[in-house]
Amino acid sequence: MSITTTTLARTAGLSAVAAGLLFIGIQINHPHLDATFAGTAEYTVRQSLKILMAVLSLIGITGMYLPHVKRMGVLGLLGYLVFGAGYLIMMSVEVIGAVVIPAIAGTAPDYVNGVFAVATGGHAAGNIGLLLPLNSAAGLTYIIGGVLFGTALFRANVLARWAAAVLAAGTGATVAIPLLPMVNERLFALPTGLALIGLGYSLWRRTRPSTASVPIPADAALYPAGAK
Repeated sequence: MSITTTTLARTAGLSAVAAGLLFIGIQINHPHLDATFAGTAEYTVRQSLKILMAVLSLIGITGMYLPHVKRMGVLGLLGYLVFGAGYLIMMSVEVIGAVVIPAIAGTAPDYVNGVFAVATGGHAAGNIGLLLPLNSAAGLTYIIGGVLFGTALFRANVLARWAAAVLAAGTGATVAIPLLPMVNERLFALPTGLALIGLGYSLWRRTRPSTASVPIPADAALYPAGAK
């Protein structure tokens, strides 16, 4: 199979759909994050899926941006760079969560619980070191990048506009998590997941391979239609 721009764009679209499904699926029946849960097999599986989700999301938004660089303009460039950085930082945080956190959950439960508190929009009881600014950077770039990128997609009108609007609104609404402690923070992932699914499907559908053309006989131009 030859690799073409159409193939790459369709792959990016499917990656975004898969990322959206994972983002939503991971939230279902998610146990409370604490040092005890960090030592379970379920935690490892969920963390692995979060890493995969971040990778697929980055592939997806790259496929959304590159074919529409001119239409999305400077706002699209800023949105892509910041949103992409958000997913890269998010991936690094999830890798730390998958590799480091389980190894120290038994010996430093207070530290682990502090990391989880910050990760879910709360405050750590003690010092968690550089993971605090790293989590803050992941949150800020995700929110700002999502709003900019979604807005640029909406203005460019190159993919499903409803999904672009949901992406901008859904990522922006994440800023309200610390202000609404009575609301399950995992519900804020649903709009972004839905937006990724919609945008990914739109990208996949708009880049369907064109129907192969029917060969035209060499002498066809010699005879006007119906002349034979």
